[in-house]
Amino acid sequence: MPLLNYSLNVFDPQLEPYLTELYRQHRERANGIDWSYHEYIPWEKGRSFKTEPWSPEQRTLPTAIYTAVETSLLTEVNLPFFYHHLAVTFKGSLEVLQEFVHTWVAEEDQHSSLLETYLIITRNANPHELHRLRKQVVEGGFAPDFDTAMETMVYTTVQELATMVFYNNVAKAATDYDKDLSRLLRRIAKDETLHFAFYRDAVKGYLGVDHNFVYYIHKAMTSFAMPGIEMPSFKERMDLIAKEANYGPVSYFNQVFDYLIQFWGIEKLQPSRAEAEAAKQDLLAYHVKLRRISERLAAKGLS
Repeated sequence: MPLLNYSLNVFDPQLEPYLTELYRQHRERANGIDWSYHEYIPWEKGRSFKTEPWSPEQRTLPTAIYTAVETSLLTEVNLPFFYHHLAVTFKGSLEVLQEFVHTWVAEEDQHSSLLETYLIITRNANPHELHRLRKQVVEGGFAPDFDTAMETMVYTTVQELATMVFYNNVAKAATDYDKDLSRLLRRIAKDETLHFAFYRDAVKGYLGVDHNFVYYIHKAMTSFAMPGIEMPSFKERMDLIAKEANYGPVSYFNQVFDYLIQFWGIEKLQPSRAEAEAAKQDLLAYHVKLRRISERLAAKGLS
C-alpha cells in the first residue's frame, strides 16, 4: 500500500496555482533562449564518407572526452521511453504537470540529434559503429523502477541536475581541445538547468504541503541510476570519464546529491508518519555514507 493517497495528495488542486506559476516562469525563460541545433554544428567541417571513408586517425578528441559525449548521446536517445514513463505516472494528474511534460519533451528532443550530428560531422565518431550502438541502446529500452508520480518527479530532478552538471563539467574539460564542442555542451546544459529547476521546485512545493512526502524522496534518491545505465560498458565509460573528463562520484555527491538534500531541507523535515520519519533518517544516513565515499575518492584525485 502506498504511504499516501495519491489521488488526494500528489494531484492536490491547492498546488495548481503554484505549479502553474512555475510553468509560466519556465516558458518565459525557455522562450528567451530558444535555439535550433543547426546553430551549433560546424558544417564547414563536413566531408563525404563515400569519397573519404572514416578512419580512426580522423578523431581529434581525446578518448575520455569522446567517450563522455558518446555516453551522453546514448543516454539522450532514451527520451521516448522516459516520456512514456512520465505520461503513465502523471496520468490523471493536474493538467499543468502534463503540459510541462510535453514542453520538456519538445525541448529535449534535439539534444541527441545535436550530439550525434556533431560527432559525425567532425569525424570524431565512426558513423557505422555509432549507428550500431545507438540502435542497440534503443532496442534495449528503458523503464524507471518507480510507480508513483512523486518518485518520478524526484528521480527526474536528480537526473536532470546530474545531466546539467555532467555537460558543464565535460564542457570545461573539453575547452582546450574543441571550443565548439564546449560551447554546445554548455548550451544543452542550459536546457537541463531549466528542466531540473521546475521539478526541484515542484517537489519543494509538495514538501511544503506535507513533510511525509520525504518517504518517496528516500526511494528515488537512494536507488538512483541514470537512464543510460544499460548501455554497453557503462561502468567502464563512467570510470574513464571520472578519471579524465571531469565528472564522477565526487561531482555527483557535491553538485547533485548534497545540493538537493540541502535545498529540500531534508534534515529539518518533521514527518508525522513513522514510515516517513524512518525514510528520512535512512536517507540522511545514506547521505553521510555517500559523503565519506566521496571524500575518499577526492583524496585519490578523482572527479
